[in-house]
Amino acid sequence: MNVHITIPVEKDLKEHAENLFEHLGMNMTTAVNIFLRKAVDEAAIPFPISEKSTVFSDGYTVDDITNIFASAAKNDITENQKRGFPIARYDSSEKKAYLEHTDGTREYVD
Repeated sequence: MNVHITIPVEKDLKEHAENLFEHLGMNMTTAVNIFLRKAVDEAAIPFPISEKSTVFSDGYTVDDITNIFASAAKNDITENQKRGFPIARYDSSEKKAYLEHTDGTREYVD
């Protein structure tokens, strides 16, 4: 079962990304799914985050940025749980994604 996600993205960024993905023979959905699958498989952001590509101030290391990102993700998950939204998770033993509902039940995704 597929689920839909909605994320705010700057208009110009979305248009540039759509053009790139079209050139690569895919759409936005496919590209996002590739990113998510790779992140889950590697249990990490699947590309290096460097000072060159960040808007963070000087003095932050890659580890600092990774920790800030992880903290922001955890905060987002906590906020979504408070609102009663299911949380996307990955069962490494089953090698399947699932939604974890606020009552603790799991809904596995094909």
